[in-house]
Amino acid sequence: MKYLVTGGSGFIGSHLVEQLLKKGHTVINIDNFDDFYSYKIKIRNTLESLGQNPDFQYHSKDEDIEKIVSETASDTYRLYRQDLRDREGLEEIFRKHQPDTIIHLAALAGVRPSIARPMEYEAVNIQGTMNLWELCKTLGIKKFICASSSSVYGNNEKIPFSETDFVDNPISPYAATKKCGEIIGHTYHHLYDIDMIQLRFFTVYGPRQRPDLAIHKFTKLIFENQEIPFYGDGNTARDYTYIDDIIDGILKSIDYIEKNFGVYEIINLGENEVISLNEMVSTIESVLNKKAIKKRLPMQPGDVQRTNADISKAKNLIGYAPKTNFLTGIKKFVEWFAKQSPR
Repeated sequence: MKYLVTGGSGFIGSHLVEQLLKKGHTVINIDNFDDFYSYKIKIRNTLESLGQNPDFQYHSKDEDIEKIVSETASDTYRLYRQDLRDREGLEEIFRKHQPDTIIHLAALAGVRPSIARPMEYEAVNIQGTMNLWELCKTLGIKKFICASSSSVYGNNEKIPFSETDFVDNPISPYAATKKCGEIIGHTYHHLYDIDMIQLRFFTVYGPRQRPDLAIHKFTKLIFENQEIPFYGDGNTARDYTYIDDIIDGILKSIDYIEKNFGVYEIINLGENEVISLNEMVSTIESVLNKKAIKKRLPMQPGDVQRTNADISKAKNLIGYAPKTNFLTGIKKFVEWFAKQSPR
């Protein structure tokens, strides 16, 4: 099969590309290498996903990305530096490669940055995604997997969070864009018979995790004996989901959508194991054998109190079965972190 993966040089995307290639598929990777975090991390992710040496001699951003695009091209893999807002550029790639299935992981991510830049989040996450659906409509591509987010649940009072819960009260622009994506996606499914699965990811972590996210950030700061930003009283909690389990869920979703027709599903992918901020920090401390220096700060706008995935639908529909408990996942992450070059 030929898969087009957006965001295939990011955290989740690079792991997915790696697994699709191992299974013998062809992958077209679209990533814009934006400045949300260092493009060098995405180059490393790309090389690791291809099983190549991640060491790279850096010069300048444009030159480096052009080089990595050129040097990684093969019969089964192509990388394009492409912005989702550029409809013409996307269409050229779609027409050239005629993918069978789209796996859309690219987005402007982050709750707090979305509050500062809401219009940009709308342009990328909503209009950019609609560009993909318009091309699917035009070119007759009927299979589409889309990354949504647990953030759509907001401060949902019902625990655990179920796909049937009312989610019309997002508390950040990022969450609102993901909810809009689910709604507009259903419209394209209904009008143009595009089979679609929207995957609500719950706080994904593991090797290649973005450095701005809590587990990666806290591990680095604790390791370096620096203060960690500690928001609230430590009782906020997340359903942390290890990257291998997320990738398994995506692959099972692909298998399901390719074997079935008339599909529009929203599916939670979580670990169903809720970890408080206090417990998260203490687990990292234990694995690193270092104490955190906490800089206590008030809760931030847009942050939710708790996430907890009801994964019964994922289990029953696609056979999803997460296997990695939090302690094991942190040990694996720290092992990867220790191997990285100094930052």
